[in-house]
Amino acid sequence: MRSLKTSDGEAGQLDLFVGAGSDIAARDAQDLMAWPFFSLAKSKRVKPIDFRMGEVAILVEATAEHGMATIWDADVLIWVASQIVEARDAGKATSRLIAATPHEILTFTRRGTGKAGYERLKAALDRLQSTSIATSIRQAGARRRRRFSWINEWRERLDDNGRALGIEMIVPDWLYEGVLDRALVLTIDPAYFALTGGLERWLYRIVRKHGGKQKGGWSFDISHLHAKSGALSPLKRFAFEVRAIVRRQSLPGYSLALEHQFGRERLLFVATPVDPFAAARRRIGLPPVEKDV
Repeated sequence: MRSLKTSDGEAGQLDLFVGAGSDIAARDAQDLMAWPFFSLAKSKRVKPIDFRMGEVAILVEATAEHGMATIWDADVLIWVASQIVEARDAGKATSRLIAATPHEILTFTRRGTGKAGYERLKAALDRLQSTSIATSIRQAGARRRRRFSWINEWRERLDDNGRALGIEMIVPDWLYEGVLDRALVLTIDPAYFALTGGLERWLYRIVRKHGGKQKGGWSFDISHLHAKSGALSPLKRFAFEVRAIVRRQSLPGYSLALEHQFGRERLLFVATPVDPFAAARRRIGLPPVEKDV
């Protein structure tokens, strides 16, 4: 047990939780999948996300130095959620103070494990720590908000030659509580990490959250999706990019289609049958097998 000063000024004792490594199922927090918490662009974003829909209010603010945490940075939080759920299901104790090696995180998220990958990981941790969130989600009453950063604090441990030995980070109560709730976590396809576009990644997460394994699938107006994305691009550009994703059919586990009714464009998505062989290849990071035509 170690004494730490958390970012909200509350001194406390946190046990160090060591993750189970990189060879585990990927899990994502449903609240993060359904709402606009991250920048969808790789370029630095400092303009806040100020989102309100019904009783849900979200304000995401970034610093000029680091910019807003991106949807690629959120891979670290998927790793965190996966580790906590894996330990919880095995009956092991968990904690908001989590230790790992950079190699474990990079391998789990299908990233390169060289020096460049490690530097990008550190930049992601800085953005996650410096991005501020205020939200009414899971708070009693729409006017009450919880304020936090995705990582309260983090540090790296180095050997005498400057090589990384590991990373320790503290995640906020809001995230930790949500991950411990079995009803608020979903397993995601490991092929998600191979998606290169920010909108593509966001669309997979919202499709997985709402489409699930329902036989009839789900659908959204494109304008509604645009509002929920928090993207800076105008609706016309957003719709153009969604159409391109539909043409590519690039979201693992789902078929996409578009329909037009009453002057509105709507995205439809339904879960596709699981091929056990293809799923096993995706789990270990192998590409799909080319089929003979």
